[in-house]
Amino acid sequence: MSYNTILFAAEGAVATITLNRPDKLNSFTAEMHRELRDAVGRVRDGGTARCLLLTGAGRGFCAGQDLSDRVMGEGAAAPDLGHTLATLYNPLVMSLRALPLPVVCAVNGVAAGAGANLALGCDIVLAARSASFIEAFCRLGLVPDAGGTYLLPRLAGTARAMGLAMLGDKLSAEQAADWGLIWKVVDDAKLMDEAATLARHLATQPTKGLALIKQAIHASPGNSLEQQLALESTLQREAGRSNDYREGVAAFMGKRPPKFTGS
Repeated sequence: MSYNTILFAAEGAVATITLNRPDKLNSFTAEMHRELRDAVGRVRDGGTARCLLLTGAGRGFCAGQDLSDRVMGEGAAAPDLGHTLATLYNPLVMSLRALPLPVVCAVNGVAAGAGANLALGCDIVLAARSASFIEAFCRLGLVPDAGGTYLLPRLAGTARAMGLAMLGDKLSAEQAADWGLIWKVVDDAKLMDEAATLARHLATQPTKGLALIKQAIHASPGNSLEQQLALESTLQREAGRSNDYREGVAAFMGKRPPKFTGS
């Protein structure tokens, strides 16, 4: 499939998806959603990628929904935004969450609305020093979506989530890192090199085990300690039967670097 709104590249075990509507700050359209669905499916089903890197082209990461798709003429019926979420945004968020490999996001500029929450929903987020995050929904009379009301209180706490969601203030990359919303801030000129280096590193690691870590951490907020301990036992049993665990132990005992395969 050829793409009009994204770029897709695969190099070694790293797949890279670049949102590619720079003249519109990479804002979402229905076409972009379709292309993202296809590209994430290629990563999931292709069998060669062991890490996904997500970023944006131009001066912004993603400005959220393209509101030109939402212009209502006089007398026109209001759009069913719930249907839009159920059929486009929610499946995208869930597909990245369920992807059995690490997802690295490189936020190269403004991340607003659903674009901010798409970034925050990735596994490891790096941001350029000039990047910013804006929960702009309140300015339109809307509710944070694309996982915003789930992610914000879990990452930043209720008080900060309320402030971000109700005020719509711009949050700098440095403040996002200080609040625990993202992993790291990187100088603008070094962002993509550092993100690519991180993605290549993760792709050499025991990615089956990393996928199980991802599963365990995402399950934790909804579990009691007893439930989480039981889940750890289940996942550790699976990890202990992997080829990567066998290789890791053999490499440790042999005092040599391991050669993981992600299986």
